[in-house]
Parts: sequence; structure tokens; C-alpha cells
Amino acid sequence: TLRRRRHILGDDHPDTLQSAHSLAITLHDVGETEEARRMDEDTHARRRRVLGDDHPNTLDSAHSLAITLHSLGETEKAHRMQEDTLRRRRHILGDDHPSTLQSAHSLAITLHNLGETEKAHRMQEDTLRRRRHILGDDHPNTLQSAHNLAITLHKLGETEKARRTDEDTLARRRRVLGDDHPDTLESAHSLAITLHQLRRYAEAAQLLEEARNRLRRTVGDDHARTVAVTESLARTWTAMGKRFAAQRLLTGQRKQAKRRLDRKKKRR
Repeated sequence: TLRRRRHILGDDHPDTLQSAHSLAITLHDVGETEEARRMDEDTHARRRRVLGDDHPNTLDSAHSLAITLHSLGETEKAHRMQEDTLRRRRHILGDDHPSTLQSAHSLAITLHNLGETEKAHRMQEDTLRRRRHILGDDHPNTLQSAHNLAITLHKLGETEKARRTDEDTLARRRRVLGDDHPDTLESAHSLAITLHQLRRYAEAAQLLEEARNRLRRTVGDDHARTVAVTESLARTWTAMGKRFAAQRLLTGQRKQAKRRLDRKKKRR
């Protein structure tokens, strides 16, 4: 579509730029982050020139580019771009517009990763409140805000509050998205980490075992999420005194990963 639109409409036509914007998001989602960055930067520059700095489509490109920069570890640059995009969206679209709230949500993640946890916490609470009012308690975006808030609460040492938020988010995601949805399993993992912190090891282990089984079935043993849950389960088993079982679990995972890597090499 992008190639055809470039040929028929030209590189700077709004429809061409929308195709480029969508492709950049897809490239980011499949892990081709450098290519996504190049396309995001080009699309953003063209939209600024053709549409202006404050056009909603230009701000969409700025938002997408900031997320890509964050994924590439350029956190400070992403931070500056996110702050500028949020300011412009608030001015153009208003505080409660879904795009404005998406900017606030993304900026809060960056602030959290930069260690500005209190500032992230305030922004997450405000975004969650607004999303609940605008989108409803069960909207996927609202639940993503609740999930991120729980992580920040955990980091701030408000473990019981984090647990309550995690439990509510997990229950809602199970009902809305289903037991096997990646976001549901993300919430299960987060709740298990909080329960582990509270030394409720048996409950944490049960959640992790179920999440691991579902992830192995849906995305495979060597997926990053499966690996992360397996490592959390091993830590919880170790805390329960099951050190040999934990060691076998990690050893088995490493062997499976090596076998898959060897098979990929043979196919080349």
C-alpha cells in the first residue's frame, strides 16, 4: 500500500504518510526497531513540514517516534519528545482526549524508567482516573493504566495497595480479554511478584505455574514472557525451599532454548 501510494500520490500526501505511520508501528511491534525509527523520523519530519507541528497526525508521529526511541534505550530523548507531545495534545485536543491520555500514559512509563517514580505515580493516578471516567473501568486502556500503576505502587513500597490493584486488574482482564490473553497473563505475573514480596509464596507459585503453562501453550517456551515467568517461578520455588526443583526448571529452560537455537542454525 505504501509503495503504491508513493507512486500515485507522492511521498508527502497525507494518505501516503498515514501508510508510512502505520507501517512504522507494525515494524516496531515485530521487533524491527531501527527500521521503525527511520520510518518514524521521516514521517514525522514530512508531517511537520506538510501539516504543521500541532496537527493531530504530526503528534501521532511524534508519539510513535518517542515510543521507538524508548525501546532503543534513548530514554532522555524519548522523555523530551513525550513531554512536548503531551503539552501540545493537551492544548489542541484537551486533557481528556484519548490521544492526550495515551501520551500521559507513555510519559509516565518513561518517568518510571528514569527513576522519577513519584512523578510517574501522580501521572498514572490522574490518567487512570480520567480513563475510568471517559472509557469505563473495563476498557483495555484503562486496565493497562491500572496495571502500570500497580507496578509503580510496588516500587514505592505500597505493596498492599499494589496487590489490591493487581487483583482487580487481573479479574477484569480475565473477564474482558480471557484467560490466555497476553495482558491477562501480564497481570497474573505482576500479582504473583507482589504476592512473593508479601511472602505469600504458595499463592504466587500457583499463579506463576498457571501463567507459565498458558504461555508455553500460546507463545512457546523461548518467548521473552515465558522466560520471565519461569525465572519468577524459580525464585518463588527457591523461597519455598524447593531449590532443586527451581534449578531443574531453569536448566530445562536453557536446554530447550539451546535446542531451538541449534535447529534454527541448521535451517539456515
